[in-house]
Amino acid sequence: MGGALGKDNENSGSKPYVPESKLEAKMVKAMQRRASEGTAMKSFNSLILKFPKIDESLRKCKEIFEKFDEDSNGAIDPEELKHCFHKLEISFSEEEISDLFQACDINEDMGMKYNEFIVLLCLVYLLKGDPTALQAKSQMGLQNLDTTFETLVDAFVFLDKNKDGYVSKNEMVQAINETTAGERSSGRIAMKRFEEMDWDRNGMVTFKEFLFAFTRWIGIDDLEDEEGIV
Repeated sequence: MGGALGKDNENSGSKPYVPESKLEAKMVKAMQRRASEGTAMKSFNSLILKFPKIDESLRKCKEIFEKFDEDSNGAIDPEELKHCFHKLEISFSEEEISDLFQACDINEDMGMKYNEFIVLLCLVYLLKGDPTALQAKSQMGLQNLDTTFETLVDAFVFLDKNKDGYVSKNEMVQAINETTAGERSSGRIAMKRFEEMDWDRNGMVTFKEFLFAFTRWIGIDDLEDEEGIV
């Protein structure tokens, strides 16, 4: 995913975090717009209660993934992604497709696995205000996943207390405290959840990082492991 400079000192009065890529900048702006609308989510526990339904919904993305995985090797490479976007008449530029692949290939192995592909779908959903993204959303068969993706966006907005498009450690602690008020373990729970989300250990969590952590929380990675054994 790549590291970032000067972000360890969150809330210390230093310069605001600068997005690492054009795609991240677009994600942040889209999330800031969404945050300005507010969130219906009242607690982190309310998200946890939705895990089973979200899990069932995301696993239905497998058919879309297999359509993109043209050589059926269990991963989507950059050329497959470009070819499939072209085949579906999704008018992303070479740079935009490359940015999407780089953002979602979190293991940097040049092969986008199923959980990484789910993150790609979520990013397309988040950017749905863009005409090109709207077309992509329709072509990729995302209409029926709107409710699931909106729940994930809503959850991130709940965590992003200052509405800057990122979740900090302090914001995560605040969110968990709202859920487990008075419990001594709330701080440890918050830090554990934050560490699971902060993939690049820079002290700030993007929507992309939140999505990757979420696929682990509901066991999408476990599904891949099970299928690999068969």
